[in-house]
Amino acid sequence: MATYVVTVQDAQGKRTQERVQAQSPVQAQQLLRGKYAKIGQAKKAGLDIDLSQLQEKLATVDVKDKAIFSRQFSAMVNAGVGIVRCLGVLSEQSGNPKLKKALQNVSSDVQQGVNLSEAMRRHPHCFDTLYVSMVEAGEAGGVLDEVLDRLAKLLEDMARLKGQIKSAMAYPLVVGLVAVAVFLGMTLFLIPIFAEIFQDLGSELPALTQFMLTVSDTLRSPAILIVVGVLIAAVFGFRQYYKTPVGRLQVDKMVLKLPIFGDLLEKNAVAKFCRIFGTLTRSGVPILDSLTIVQNTVGNQVYINAIEASKQEVEQGGMISLALQREKVFPPLAIQMISIGEETGELDAMLMKVADFYEQEVEQAVSALTSIIEPLMIVVVAGMVGIILLSMYLPMFQVFEQIGG
Repeated sequence: MATYVVTVQDAQGKRTQERVQAQSPVQAQQLLRGKYAKIGQAKKAGLDIDLSQLQEKLATVDVKDKAIFSRQFSAMVNAGVGIVRCLGVLSEQSGNPKLKKALQNVSSDVQQGVNLSEAMRRHPHCFDTLYVSMVEAGEAGGVLDEVLDRLAKLLEDMARLKGQIKSAMAYPLVVGLVAVAVFLGMTLFLIPIFAEIFQDLGSELPALTQFMLTVSDTLRSPAILIVVGVLIAAVFGFRQYYKTPVGRLQVDKMVLKLPIFGDLLEKNAVAKFCRIFGTLTRSGVPILDSLTIVQNTVGNQVYINAIEASKQEVEQGGMISLALQREKVFPPLAIQMISIGEETGELDAMLMKVADFYEQEVEQAVSALTSIIEPLMIVVVAGMVGIILLSMYLPMFQVFEQIGG
């Protein structure tokens, strides 16, 4: 008897796969016919099923996936389509296997009477605390479609900023990799050829040429393994140190003080804090819960500590802006706008305005950074290639001078 995998669907519409020992695919389907509402095709258990499961495990649900889902979900709910039907349609058309599986399970749980937010909370790999909290607030206030629309806008803004930063970093990364590849190729293969010529010339080599020959010999010798081992150990040690509270705080402080990049990261953190905090409070999530959620998503330990201080201030009846001002982390403009929002009772509106301003600042900073990095990388690559070529031709020039003399 062979093992067959059969795709089945129960009365609630939940799809699963069952393994059955049978003589044929038809017999495998017959054995399950009384247990499930629908019976799909039976396939022999093998590589295809394993690859499908592996694809689902390796898939990740990023901000863009959640933004698209939220926008479509909001439109369908606003049009009066039932939640279960929405989830069924969206799961069918989802191209992400992990999100597809999660939506099928959420749909099944909702059919059994579980709240949508609670069903989503069971899938943290797809729906984080921010997402679940906003959906919960939308359910409680009866404005799920509005909350989903805000979620979609929030996630779209986050995806856009993330995409801009990634695109700005892509160019120097690619050029840097090409430069390293060219350097290694010329050092490992081209310089040794010229080294034989230098030996035949018998003249004293210039310091630059001798240095490049030493680098080439080192890269082609077993000693390079020691260098690689030291680098790997250094990276591992740094990561372990960063996992400690003290290490993470010190590293994050240093990152914020970097030239050019530090200012960009600061503006991005402020924009993210204001956008997420404003969206949560506007959706009806309590302020303390909103601060906790933002604290878990902001990323930088310096800002996490500042938000923790503001939480303690709010618990004691104080103002968020005063706590942030004492921490001296947020820029004065953001603090003043938050303070005005607290005084006028329009904190969410002020937070959105601050977020808009700093998101524009991030876009301008990314654009300026790209314009600076592009010519800088060209100079670096040209310098690397020029140094190698100069080290190879300097001995030739010395020989020509001796012959001419």
